[in-house]
Amino acid sequence: MDSWVRFNSQSQAKERIIRAAQYACTLLGYTLQKGSTGADLRKTISQLEAHMSLTRKLLRLGNSVEALESAKRAIHLSDSVLRLCITISHLNRAMYFACDNILWAGKTGIISELDQKKWSQRSFRYYLFALILNLTRDLYELRLLVECEERHRASKRPASPSPGSASLPADQLSSPSSSPVALTVPPVMLAGLRRQLHLLVTVLYSNPPLLLDLLKNSCDIFIPLDRLGIYPTGSGFVGLCGLSSSILGILTMIHPWLKLKP
Repeated sequence: MDSWVRFNSQSQAKERIIRAAQYACTLLGYTLQKGSTGADLRKTISQLEAHMSLTRKLLRLGNSVEALESAKRAIHLSDSVLRLCITISHLNRAMYFACDNILWAGKTGIISELDQKKWSQRSFRYYLFALILNLTRDLYELRLLVECEERHRASKRPASPSPGSASLPADQLSSPSSSPVALTVPPVMLAGLRRQLHLLVTVLYSNPPLLLDLLKNSCDIFIPLDRLGIYPTGSGFVGLCGLSSSILGILTMIHPWLKLKP
């Protein structure tokens, strides 16, 4: 109960819930279209989705200031890669929110004769740049953790035998047609691949914030890619990705320890 009260008191909580509902409507509309359901119901779902999108834009008024403040804090990070990725990501988010605010003003009639398509494309471009930087940051942190885990395992591994202590079987020494390289390289490569995969799974399993952030950004990136026409995936896939990332975002707000820091 305390977690829910803390979640509900946050300013972004309602926006996250409405975002999840909006993309659920997108997915539902696609499902109804495939099922040849009545046009009236599909129109109602589409209008509900549009109203939720407009409400989210209203709730995000002023978020540019928060993004700029986050960028100012990120400048002081000691790691140069994290400092670059996080700072520029927040700056792109600030521009994305600013474009989104202008779009809201245009849709509500405050700004007349606004080219909404142009501003929408501009907004999604900033959103895409921010997500690319977020994914770069996730992969960088994942690489650091994998290297740390490798060093930890290497320190606990027993010393390998000296090269002269191992000898090949007699049949391999006597037969010129037998190739030790041909016999041993594929299994070694396969074992190395399994080891790296197991290492990756272990690192992600032991770092839920990084795993959730990686999954969330991976889902989100398909939204601007589709809207900009770079990689069209269709409304059904976009709705599924948006709903999944919204649920992951809600989880990080209910349980703040799941949020990736800094």
